[in-house]
Amino acid sequence: MKTSSPTLLPLLRSRLQGEVLAWVLLHPDEQPSLSEIAAAVGTTVPTVKREVDRLEEAGLVQSTARGRNRAVAPTTDHPLYRPLAEVMALTFGPVGLLREALEQVSGIDEAFIHGSWAARYAQQPGAVPGDIDLLVIGTPDRDELFEAIEPVERTLRREVNYRVVTPEAWTADGGSFKATILARPLVHLMGSGDD
Repeated sequence: MKTSSPTLLPLLRSRLQGEVLAWVLLHPDEQPSLSEIAAAVGTTVPTVKREVDRLEEAGLVQSTARGRNRAVAPTTDHPLYRPLAEVMALTFGPVGLLREALEQVSGIDEAFIHGSWAARYAQQPGAVPGDIDLLVIGTPDRDELFEAIEPVERTLRREVNYRVVTPEAWTADGGSFKATILARPLVHLMGSGDD
């Protein structure tokens, strides 16, 4: 099945290509396996293998055998590494970077990206988002949450506007805020994903 170019970066063939590329380029010290990349971006190992094969053929990544697995790392001395990693951080970086940051914060039940960035991610046309809207459901320590999000903002070079709602308030909310959030695209970052 043919997919259209992603609205976030129409230079790519697919959103999945962007997610794989971002995951590899933005984790230069981890050398994840194909199965770890597949789990992180929500696809199959054969799909990741095809993308990694293309990247390796272009010299953008290198892989090494690790037992029966294949570990992948970006070619950080490639002339395109830094600019490409920056582009990937700005376009496909919010999901992985925010997910990793929020996993370090206790008290979060669920988290979602919403607003214009989520709409572009869902292939809805529009202007390049100037910020990232984040909804956190739970009772995290506000200082801990701020400290986790601040480095992500620097990497993304854009503000992450977050709103924290307690689980009780979210469940009881019958108003326009919850209705508006649920009526538009959401990018699930953590938690059950249920309303």
